[in-house]
Amino acid sequence: MMSSSASLEDQIQGNRSVGVAICERLGEEINKLGFQASDIKHYPHYDEATFLLIKDPYTGLKNLTAYWYSLAQPHRIGLMQFNSDGSVYAEYDVVKPHPTKTHWFVEGVTVWGKLAQLKAEAKLLPMPE
Repeated sequence: MMSSSASLEDQIQGNRSVGVAICERLGEEINKLGFQASDIKHYPHYDEATFLLIKDPYTGLKNLTAYWYSLAQPHRIGLMQFNSDGSVYAEYDVVKPHPTKTHWFVEGVTVWGKLAQLKAEAKLLPMPE
């Protein structure tokens, strides 16, 4: 956990190992769904994120937040939040029909928890009839 007075660059560097682990876990969750390699054009990478310090309204501390943006149409496709209590939350858009479950759509993947015990899941939506 970084102090709230650490600079943005200090927080980016201080959270690097956790951030890389989160990116890897997001990628693993995408791969577990069974997409072909050519189906996924972009995976989350720590160094490709845009970082900001955002004040937590509950603790008053500044949390490191990372955003990923699409290259083709500049809109946000993911986020990663490093909370002052050492917990993390990340989500990354997939936005594709499920490759093996035809009645489901994959909105994205989510990772949360603390580094020692990260949990992850895909966010699935039923396909419209």
